[in-house]
Amino acid sequence: MTSPKTKQAPARQRLLDAAARLFYADGMTATGIDAITTEAGVARKSLYNNFSSKQDLMLAYIEARHEEWLELYRARLERAGSPTERVLAVFDAYLDHARAAYQNGFRGCGLLNAAAELPVDAPGRAAVRQHKEEVERILTEHLREAGVTYSAAMAEHLAFLLEGAVSRAGLEGGPERLTHARRIAARLLEAR
Repeated sequence: MTSPKTKQAPARQRLLDAAARLFYADGMTATGIDAITTEAGVARKSLYNNFSSKQDLMLAYIEARHEEWLELYRARLERAGSPTERVLAVFDAYLDHARAAYQNGFRGCGLLNAAAELPVDAPGRAAVRQHKEEVERILTEHLREAGVTYSAAMAEHLAFLLEGAVSRAGLEGGPERLTHARRIAARLLEAR
């Protein structure tokens, strides 16, 4: 069902918003073009005027999810006063993602869910990998700022902790595992 606000957005944005809701709720493969155009309130031709194919729309969805996470992270980063708080801002952005309202509840990382549906050599999988590598780079940078001499290794550990927690949170349908992972990360940072 489209909202009045959605109807006023340009067709491309309405299509991306509809695809985001449906891809996350039902999966990219299971979601057909007709479902997306109906949800967006646009004609099928409008989809192909904005995206060359469903694969193009799927890649745009993945890129939009990346930008969505970056916005959550930047909002948390603005409130972080110390390097340790900046590390934890990464966890907080994932928590914000898990606490958002989703049509069928929280299902874990939308990017990893998307990557699981794509062939190994698909551009969308490469985009997901780049996102995960960027998160690890962000962690490394904040750990360096915090004076952690083995920052790359610790960033990898924290990234593994984060990915495991978001996977379990997705399975369980709530943010509790991410909350716990954040506490573990805080204790690791205190102990260094």
